[in-house]
Formats: sequence, structure tokens, C-alpha cells
Amino acid sequence: MTGAPVTGPPAPIGVVLLSYGAPAGAEDVERYYTDIRRGRRPTEEQLADLRARYEAIGGTSPLAARTRAQAEGVQRALDAAAGVGRYRVWWGAKHSPPFIEEAVDAAAGAGADEVVAAVLAPHYSALSVGEYLERVEEAAARHGIGVRAVRSWHLEPGLVEALAARVGSTLADLASGEAGPPPHTFFTAHSLPARLIGMGDPYPEQLQETAAAVAERAGLARSRWSVAWQSAARTPEPWLGPDVVEAMEKVAADGVEAVVVCPAGFTSDHLEILYDLDVVARGAAERLGLRFARTTSLNDDPALCDILARVVMGAG
Repeated sequence: MTGAPVTGPPAPIGVVLLSYGAPAGAEDVERYYTDIRRGRRPTEEQLADLRARYEAIGGTSPLAARTRAQAEGVQRALDAAAGVGRYRVWWGAKHSPPFIEEAVDAAAGAGADEVVAAVLAPHYSALSVGEYLERVEEAAARHGIGVRAVRSWHLEPGLVEALAARVGSTLADLASGEAGPPPHTFFTAHSLPARLIGMGDPYPEQLQETAAAVAERAGLARSRWSVAWQSAARTPEPWLGPDVVEAMEKVAADGVEAVVVCPAGFTSDHLEILYDLDVVARGAAERLGLRFARTTSLNDDPALCDILARVVMGAG
């Protein structure tokens, strides 16, 4: 008598969450910076400057720990939504271990016959998210497995709600007991070379869309919010602007007395938040006589992990 063929559980779907990366410590800064510069060693002056920035935030970046916690949270959310074992989550970084390729290798080694790739930043640009996804696709091709890519998730309702709640609470704290005009809110993301505008790249428009949706949900008057950019690299070519410090100078000249910065293009604390905003932008605000506040980062908030799980499961 011939029985039905015995089949095992389906192959897991690999999930690769992608982040920029950070040096593991002071001794790793040179390797990390060299990787960012595509193998060109930085000058001693450049190294000293970057090391000083890390020292200003306590010596190291929390990005690796934050990304690990986010990956664990997304795994829990996927297990709850799709059943334990249906998805398996890894994270990979562009410039530090575990690298993107290592994450894809791990997924393939675990038996995944496809991976879903999602960058831990909601806005798409060919010069940022596009480069991450290309590396995933190249690594997956070596294993003969398919890739479903999440290109952007900048208008996910849960993201808009989470950011709006943070804006609302930050504005309330800043205005508590203070008279004067309402604060101005800046929605920021990492600046990129301005040449992307001529490429038809959606990055600036997507940040504007996120900002508008969050501002509407938070009940902000249109005159009380705007988009600004931050963390531009020091290169000869122009980058997207206005820089957040320049934008603060303008509103201060117009009579604004307090500002809130919502770094909508980032999901976790790292150098661009803890130094570029909490040190540099805050210092600029003090010089301008502005009261300054920043919305708290999403980090591994279960709400963010649920958002990412839904995005992963819905990836086409």
C-alpha cells in the first residue's frame, strides 16, 4: 500500500533588517570610517573628529544594540502574527559586522528559499535604501534564493501615529508653563547629495509626505512646521537643505522662541541623533535663544516592531 508523500514544514521566510552600522568601539573607528570611504583611509584629522563625536555621546554608538533589539522585537511580532518558525529574522549592516552579506548567508544557511529585505529607515532613495537592497540581491543570487524588497514604508498608519504621539507630548512638555508664540516643529532626515533631485528620486517628497501626515495627525498649523535636513557629509557637492541649524536661524529671526525636532527619517538612537541633534542642534538653539526639544526615538518600541512585521508580511 502506498501512502501519501511525507512533507515537512515549509521553508522559513528569511527576514533581513538593514541598518547603517557603527564602530564597535574607539579601536574600530578607523576600520569603520575606511569602509564608509570605500577603502580609502581617512586622514588623522578626520579620524580625530569622528572619535571626538563618539566621545561626546559616551564613547560608542548604541546603534548595534538598538538594531539587535529591533530585530528581536520584529521576530516576536512575526511569531505572534504568522506562527513561530514561519519567519526568521536577521539583521545586517552596511558598514560594520554583521554585514549585509552575512545576514543573507545566515538566512540561506537556515534553509530560507527567499528573503524579505527591509531597511530600518522609512524613506526610499536610490542613494541610500537602493544600495542596501542591491547588496541583498547580489548576496541572495549567490545562493539562488529570491528577494522581496521593502522599498519604503513612510506612510504606514502606525508610523504616522507613533510619530504624531511623540510630537504632541514633546510640544506639551516644551510649552508647559511658558508663554509666547507656539513652538515650530522640524521634521528631519539624513541629507543626501542634491543631485538626486535631477534623478527623479522620491526621497525629498517622501519626507514631506511623512511630515504632512504626522503634522495633520498632531494638529499642527501649517505655519508651525517644516522639513529640514541634517548630518550632511563634508563633500564638495551640494546636499539637500536647509540644514536644521540654518532652518532654526531663520525661524528665530522670525520671532519663534522654541523648536521641536522630530527626526522622522531615523528609527533609533545613534550618532546622527545623539550628536548632530542633541549636541550640535541643541547648542545652536541655545546660542539663538531658542528653547529646544527632540522627540524620543522609536528604538524597539513594540509599536514600531508591529509596524515592521506588517510591512514584512505585506512585501510583494
